[in-house]
Amino acid sequence: MSAVVLVLVQLYVLYESNLTAIQQQTPPKPQYSSGAREQKPNILFLLVDDLGFNDVSYHGKDGGSAIKTPTIDALAKQGVKLENYYVQPLCSPTRSQLMTGRYQIRMGIQHYLFEHTRPQCLPEDEVTLPQKLKEVGYSTHALGKWHLGFCRKSCLPTSRGFDTFFGLYTGGGDHWYYNRTMENRPTGGGHDLHDDDQLQLRNVNKYDGIYSAELFTSRAQQIIRQHHKRTPFFLYLAYKNVHSPLQAPNRYTSLYKDTIVNGRRRTYAGMVSAVDESVRNLTRTLKANRLWNNTIIIFSTDNGGSLYQYGNNWPLRGGKSVLNEGGVRAVGFVSSPLLPEVIRGTVNRELIHVSDWFPTIVQSIAGGHINGTKPLDGYDVWRSISEGAKSPRLEILHNIDPLYDQAELNADDYEFLDSLPGDFMFNPSIRAAIRVGDWKLLTGYSGCKHWQRPAESPGLIPVPTCPGFKDHIQLYNIKYDPKETCNVAKDHKDVVLKLLRRLQHYQSSAKPVYYPPIDRRADPQRHGGVWVPYIGG
Repeated sequence: MSAVVLVLVQLYVLYESNLTAIQQQTPPKPQYSSGAREQKPNILFLLVDDLGFNDVSYHGKDGGSAIKTPTIDALAKQGVKLENYYVQPLCSPTRSQLMTGRYQIRMGIQHYLFEHTRPQCLPEDEVTLPQKLKEVGYSTHALGKWHLGFCRKSCLPTSRGFDTFFGLYTGGGDHWYYNRTMENRPTGGGHDLHDDDQLQLRNVNKYDGIYSAELFTSRAQQIIRQHHKRTPFFLYLAYKNVHSPLQAPNRYTSLYKDTIVNGRRRTYAGMVSAVDESVRNLTRTLKANRLWNNTIIIFSTDNGGSLYQYGNNWPLRGGKSVLNEGGVRAVGFVSSPLLPEVIRGTVNRELIHVSDWFPTIVQSIAGGHINGTKPLDGYDVWRSISEGAKSPRLEILHNIDPLYDQAELNADDYEFLDSLPGDFMFNPSIRAAIRVGDWKLLTGYSGCKHWQRPAESPGLIPVPTCPGFKDHIQLYNIKYDPKETCNVAKDHKDVVLKLLRRLQHYQSSAKPVYYPPIDRRADPQRHGGVWVPYIGG
């Protein structure tokens, strides 16, 4: 392995010296199929909330899952499956990096997520993905879950580059009646369904009683049907499914009456099937309106499935909110007739991160530029997706969260740290994780101690582990150990040292964490029973 380590060291130097050049270089002309027109492609970005890695059937067929996703499977099979693709372990962090192309440490939002009673939002000096797309002629529409803050009007989607928004400002609530309680309160709260454009903000209740996945799909279909074909569109549909509360119409849950005994897991499965039907209806609408041949569909989850809400990431370790693979390794694919025929139906195993969509979409898909943005952490990975080229990404900072409870290092931890072949400044009691090449380092209380089997397959053989998988300092080779079962930190101290230094590199330039106290002005009962901006005019 020493040769591998030497190569990694060389890659660190190359990475630092070429970071800006790689990101700012003029992108190559997009690679589309020979029959594609020169017209800018439409972009449909589908973001599914809390969907587990094992909860699409093209993964689950080998992982004991009974959930069926025939439309999603077919669409992925026609495109490029991304099987080394990463997001963040929580909702707001993934959305912030999608919209800006920048790590959350750059914006001071590296702790937890945007709670709806805390006055915080995506920093207003950040340039967003829809803003850059509007520069090159796109109409921009956001549907579903925003979850990037709403304390001020300037935080709302229609103030951040979207022409229209139809959905939720907060991070959750009832799937039929769109009510959201205050944090840590079983009662109270207010209504959270909004129909906004550039001229007016409207809280609407006439859609109460319509299931969220079906409601947002219907509006997406309306946008597609009314679309002016000379103007390309960016349609961002961030489903509320399959986020809690677990709710689904009987016609979806009944699909699993013979295969899933656990009632809550069955409801969860029904929520997944509702998304699958939504994707089917959207693709049919694109075809019926003669837009299919000029549309690129990007499908992504926002984090791993929640183990507490019957999501499943088997055989990966952990789930939503933790930095293990089950929390950050995502279901993702790109599908379009515009992809070259030779690349359709392939699996891409190059390293890709959710922050990469910003430069990839703006530059290589939309033909725009990233001038005027702050320095990006994302890379343009279109050549990797559309041609099978190597990804320019060499590492991923999963996160550094100094506000999270710090681990109490023990005598064995200190003895190990003292044995490292060099000095470092990063505090390994801090919750953090970084991936460099095939290596992944986790520190502090960063992970989960178990692997959860799907409820319908309790007989699956448990994942075997090695000593050390519960340590505060863990190192894994993800290529050979994607389940994170054998901590090899003690066998590769030089790699641990290098990755600790990389963490310090990021920490030294991180913006201080902004996590303000709860602001009672957010209480919907002060605003007619609805969630609305509560600071400023």
